[in-house]
Amino acid sequence: MSTGTIEELAARVHGTVTGPGDAGYDEARRVYNAMIDRKPAAVVRCAHAGDVIAAVDTARRSGLPLAVRGGSHSVPGYGTCDDGVVADLGGMRGVRVDPARRTARVDGGATLADLNSATHAFGLAVTGGIISTTGVGGLTLGGGFGYLARKLGLTCDSLLSADVVTADGTLHVVSATEEPDLFWALRGGSGNFGVVTSFEFRLGQVKDVVAGPLLFELEHAEALIRRFREYIPEAPEELGAFPGFQIAPPLPFIPADRHGDTLALAVVCWAGPPEEAEAAIRPLREVAPVVAEMVGPMPYPAINSAFDALLPRGLHHYWKGTFARELTDGAIAAHLEHGPRVPTVNSTCHIYPINGACHRVAPDATAFAHRDATFATVIVGAGPDPADTPANTAWVRGYHAAIAPHSSDAGYVNFMSEDDQHRAPANYGANYDRLVQVKRTYDPGNLFRVNHNIEP
Repeated sequence: MSTGTIEELAARVHGTVTGPGDAGYDEARRVYNAMIDRKPAAVVRCAHAGDVIAAVDTARRSGLPLAVRGGSHSVPGYGTCDDGVVADLGGMRGVRVDPARRTARVDGGATLADLNSATHAFGLAVTGGIISTTGVGGLTLGGGFGYLARKLGLTCDSLLSADVVTADGTLHVVSATEEPDLFWALRGGSGNFGVVTSFEFRLGQVKDVVAGPLLFELEHAEALIRRFREYIPEAPEELGAFPGFQIAPPLPFIPADRHGDTLALAVVCWAGPPEEAEAAIRPLREVAPVVAEMVGPMPYPAINSAFDALLPRGLHHYWKGTFARELTDGAIAAHLEHGPRVPTVNSTCHIYPINGACHRVAPDATAFAHRDATFATVIVGAGPDPADTPANTAWVRGYHAAIAPHSSDAGYVNFMSEDDQHRAPANYGANYDRLVQVKRTYDPGNLFRVNHNIEP
């Protein structure tokens, strides 16, 4: 990228443009996953949609790669690139709530923490993930599930409209009635179609919840997963819950002599009437004696940020994910073999339910096609020491290989690593061919290719 091009770009934007040799360059290029060490030609810290247009125009005209960074949680590092342009939306974090209409307008760089803090004041929420530092943009574009998915549906199911800058540098305001094909593709098609600078969501009524983790001895992991398998298809939709495996962190509610022990985990979140919480949670709590728990009434943003300290920025991450209609006996056996080997306190496996309201949306109504899946598994290998990365990665790969025969060939795009690129057609499912057609219309040159790519 020539000096002149960088100077022209800097002259166009209201935000800042940082390149190699500039003060702050190393910080500007740093992303969430410390395994990713790329050196872009320019990082544009966008202040508004006009800056995004300038970044897109520059990348297209220069023939350079373009990476789009929202909350910066992309495990494959798709929020950066080598020798290209990064459009960093991290400074665009505004949230405006309309309590009368129960909607929120959310800037493209906002995190779940930004969104939750604004909506909670009005007793409203939208389905978010598990970590509050996650970007709203990446979560929504990939589909989006979390504690409230069984009650409110996927995050993308609540999307009402979006402002998106396409590859030709134009801003489109899309909805179910305005450019509906592009709007359809944004709801599960990931970052393949443009840069979304603003999202408008429909909000559900959620203020306080009864939530938190339950920890059991490993010997009860099988009973816990089997109970989860039996209960979650019929559980009230106000219940969000998932089992997993966790090395006990040094937290006050866990006995000191159990810190560092590997335990079976259940996390619950009841978003219904508080007086009904105990009955809803009881089938999971009573599966075995509890080693430790911290379940109680709390604001929804509290449970949505409860695990932030386990996954701070700067860890070395490697992930895999799968979908499944059923948790077969073979799948449970694989979980029981590999889950207890979780290598670090930052690593885990979670089995998320995506039924309830998620299943009431037709598979072709949004680009997220896997409406027949009941479970989404994520296997996370993470830690602060790069020397542990080979072992963490091997654990994830071995675990994934063991559950793959008992799962579909697809997984959630937001749980994929860079070496999962070949899985893109399966991950986008039966909607892949239609996504290709939308891609050909809005990005025929594949400018937006730093992602789990849909080739035009």
